[in-house]
Amino acid sequence: MKYILIVVLFIISLSVGAYFYLKFDKRKKFFSALIMLAEKLSVEINFSRERLKVLIENFDASSRKNLLKVEEGYLAYLNKSAELDSKEVFKNAQVLKQEEKDFILLFLKTLGRSDVENQTKEIQNFLKRFQEMKEVCDGEFKKYGSLSLKLSVVAGLFFAIILI
Repeated sequence: MKYILIVVLFIISLSVGAYFYLKFDKRKKFFSALIMLAEKLSVEINFSRERLKVLIENFDASSRKNLLKVEEGYLAYLNKSAELDSKEVFKNAQVLKQEEKDFILLFLKTLGRSDVENQTKEIQNFLKRFQEMKEVCDGEFKKYGSLSLKLSVVAGLFFAIILI
């Protein structure tokens, strides 16, 4: 019975560490996918001049899953079936900070509001800021992602030693 309790505590400890590791990993992947989307929009708006809705719908499926369904909220807004507010767009993106959500929402609101030249310049400015946010996320992931896993293993071993 004692050994079962030790194993259960160790698994719980590892689960907590894995949760925080995955949280930082999701943020990092989100900003990578957002940068790819912004680059695609910048290039496609400038050259093909397709409609915004078509460009977002045709975004790479493997990168699209990392956007935490933010693009789905924006597509619902473009289809006029939902409002463009923070709650609706970011309902599946709890890993983002509020200031990041506000900035991304501002980006989404500015899409399609100006001519092609100015739109491309605006996207490039947002792209620079997204890259800065990604660098911060990469730093946090390196710093806290592996730290959370290591601490969870140490905590699990500590509980095991205490109970033995």
